[in-house]
Amino acid sequence: MPVSVVIGVLTYRRTQQLQSLLPQLVAQAEELDASGRYRTEVVVVDNDPDAGAAAVVASLAPRVRHVHEEVPGIANGRARAVSEAQTADVLVFIDDDEEPRPGWLTSLVGTWAEHGRPAGVVGRVTPTYAGTTDPWIDAGGFFRRRQHPTGTPVAAASSANLLLDLTALREMGLTFDRGLGLRGGEDTLLTESLTRSGRVLVWCAEAEVIDHIPPERMNRRWVLRRAYSHGAVSSRVAVGFAERPGTLRLRLAGLGAGRVVAGLGQAAVGRLMGRLGWRARGWRLAYRGSGMLVGALGRDVTEYRRH
Repeated sequence: MPVSVVIGVLTYRRTQQLQSLLPQLVAQAEELDASGRYRTEVVVVDNDPDAGAAAVVASLAPRVRHVHEEVPGIANGRARAVSEAQTADVLVFIDDDEEPRPGWLTSLVGTWAEHGRPAGVVGRVTPTYAGTTDPWIDAGGFFRRRQHPTGTPVAAASSANLLLDLTALREMGLTFDRGLGLRGGEDTLLTESLTRSGRVLVWCAEAEVIDHIPPERMNRRWVLRRAYSHGAVSSRVAVGFAERPGTLRLRLAGLGAGRVVAGLGQAAVGRLMGRLGWRARGWRLAYRGSGMLVGALGRDVTEYRRH
């Protein structure tokens, strides 16, 4: 029997990006299925209250299926994707503003098969910019992501380019935490739950997607706000795993405050020495530290705001 693969695409009012992405996913699915060993479906989880993606998906049916998740929040959308793939073997996530490189899906699934069907496979995300970037962002290197050789174990991952073994999720009774709603961090929580239980996530360098960075993200305010929210998420996830959460909250608050002081000091030194990269990374460290502090104290931070 062929291995059942579902490609899950979460979307919220990005019909133009979907019109470009979905035909590419269909082509990659057909390439994977050509061997006869796989059967692939693309599922678009539409979190727009108006279900605005339905018309785009209809033109590609039945290869692409549209489902409407009315409860707002990225965590709800990801959990819905898992439930829609309940009879499948593998669920692959790609963001609606990304673009798969040739061979992306076959590399991701192939690595999963060749490495003994681990709990997950994490692919490479390469940024590209719509316009001129702020020198402050270039100097800080904020959109550059770590890379690893294929097969390298990783402790946790985002869902921007992620394969999940659904058998592992079912055996552990795991899905994305809907309670996180618009706050973010549901992917870190789920993938770290897998690795903390002894399951394995591995890297696949050949499975590359291009992340199209829009102009509204190419500024200092967005980068610092993102650092703040990621700091809060890191504390919230750590506290969720703690046997003694009260003690850990105090420790994380202290670590966060320390990062604020260290970051401000680095930014000041960078300013005195004319080192833009130091200044940028110092401010980012300070904002991440402040996010850790508020997350440790139990305050919610909403990463995915809607307008």
